[in-house]
Amino acid sequence: MAYNLKEVLKKESRFVSGHRMCAGCGTPPAVRTILRALKEDDNAVVSVATGCLEVSSFLYPYTSWKNVSFIHTAFASASATLSGIETAYKKLKKDERLSKEKTTKFLAFGGDGGTLDIGFQSLSGAMERGHDFTYICYDNGAYMNTGTQRSSSTPHFADTTTSPVGKVISGKMQKRKDLTQIMVNHNLPYVAQTALFGNQKDIYEKAQKAIYTEGPTFLSVFSPCPRGWGYPTDDLALIEKLAIDTCFWPLYEVTNGVYKITYKPAKKLPIEEFLKTQKRFKHLFQKGNEYLIEQMQQEIDEKWNNLLMLEKVTNEIINEKI
Repeated sequence: MAYNLKEVLKKESRFVSGHRMCAGCGTPPAVRTILRALKEDDNAVVSVATGCLEVSSFLYPYTSWKNVSFIHTAFASASATLSGIETAYKKLKKDERLSKEKTTKFLAFGGDGGTLDIGFQSLSGAMERGHDFTYICYDNGAYMNTGTQRSSSTPHFADTTTSPVGKVISGKMQKRKDLTQIMVNHNLPYVAQTALFGNQKDIYEKAQKAIYTEGPTFLSVFSPCPRGWGYPTDDLALIEKLAIDTCFWPLYEVTNGVYKITYKPAKKLPIEEFLKTQKRFKHLFQKGNEYLIEQMQQEIDEKWNNLLMLEKVTNEIINEKI
């Protein structure tokens, strides 16, 4: 069925108002869209690691999660918890103790701290074991819930409370970990990188593919943070669009090892167009720091060109087999 935004918005939301997420945060609208990708008659079990999303959306007895079974887990164990739930579900189905007519899907959510860092061991283990669930990382590039400490997803040269710009360092001195590529190397049937604003069709269709592909699947979702990044709340959509058009955050999917770039900018913008929208990068525009922006541009160009090559090569291999 072809994507139709009006029809999608008619579907009942399973993530409703009342949460305490910040205005201008990219996570709530992304979560709402992903949950709308569920078929209306399907059940869902959602496991959420400690982080911004969990502490802001489920303050007992209040919750913004509707018509899903919600499990709050410790920082490190969203994947481990959901692995056990999914295994128990399969056993109950096998023993005919659950209705065969009703489908239940399993989704885990975690920020980059609870996914790339603290939760990586349980995520990697669950993916390798082949559990049938979708893991969604809402990536805001730092430990925002506890005060903007750097994570392994924090971009190169970004200013955080634990990689502060000063006379000694120019922000975070390490390149960000590319978890999407790491998940591809787990030989998963479906992996994708996406963002909401600028291409709502992209995130909805990728969420649908991930949720309804059998086996372990992974989504990495771009999730700007106004407090940690330093931008006006009404610039959320602009920042997401610039991240996509500069190829800072390329949109692509990998299905059984075959790459497909789902958006190629007609005119790829220079990285400074994205950087200048955020206070965390303001030091890069001081006199004498031009080389830092040049270095970032080189890194992004290399990754983009590598992605183009992977798309070309993997599709050529498939065509040769056909």
